[in-house]
Amino acid sequence: MAEEGYLRIGELSRRTGVSPDLLRAWEQRYGLLHPARSAGGFRLYSTEDRVRVGHMVEAMAAGLSAAEAARVALATAATVTEADALSDKPAPRALEHTVERLTAALDSFDGAEANAALDELLAGLTLETVLQEVLLPYLRSLGDRWAAGTTTVGNEHFASNLIRGRLMGLARGWDLGEGPRVLLACPAGETHDLGLIMFGLVIARRGWNVTYLGADTPLPTLIETARRLRPTCIVLAVTTTAAIRSHAEEIAELAKVAPVQIGGEVSDRDTRAFGGTVLQGDPVAAARSLSA
Repeated sequence: MAEEGYLRIGELSRRTGVSPDLLRAWEQRYGLLHPARSAGGFRLYSTEDRVRVGHMVEAMAAGLSAAEAARVALATAATVTEADALSDKPAPRALEHTVERLTAALDSFDGAEANAALDELLAGLTLETVLQEVLLPYLRSLGDRWAAGTTTVGNEHFASNLIRGRLMGLARGWDLGEGPRVLLACPAGETHDLGLIMFGLVIARRGWNVTYLGADTPLPTLIETARRLRPTCIVLAVTTTAAIRSHAEEIAELAKVAPVQIGGEVSDRDTRAFGGTVLQGDPVAAARSLSA
């Protein structure tokens, strides 16, 4: 069998952030992985194996035991495979209905219903799909409605905090990756960190080790932490160019420690002043690009 498209266990570990020993245990105890064999006798893992590992990690982060998470991962992978055989569209009508449920629940302050809808989405889709095709569009719509005065500050805070709580639950263990370390923060004055959390979740699932300092991080604190950890790169999330201009000297100092990547509403001209790079696309696309 040709090895093209297959991974050995070390590469599977790097991409998923799960140690080889744990991957072997999940394979033996729960039948989670279905490796093929190379001509030399090495186990080779497929894209489907990697997807099942991702589902198991997400289910355990949501609070399920390993055995329960394995059952969910195997069932979810089977459902997705069957759906893919019938249609190349990622969101059938049943999924659209769940998205509508989620939106209605968040808009009406119904936390139990919103969490139930999120559970259903995460069980039926990969995390990246939920982030990119459900949560990011919803948050953009919420921001537009808030700016237009058709929703309230209370709605915005409720929805953002519920989503943040779920995402941070999925972030458990994102600092266990054996790949490059990335330091994530919003500079002082920046309180919108959902995009940064999404970025961290995606890049962690590609084996990176994530250190997250969060919103409104003073630049001196960020510089001190970077000097201590010596990350491969630093990612800052901002919503306005002013956030970069007001901290230009400190960010230039930060860039002496490690390359600085900027995500959000910022121009190349502002980042060139300190040798930084603008991350292109939404948080999911940016994480895929940087990890590649």
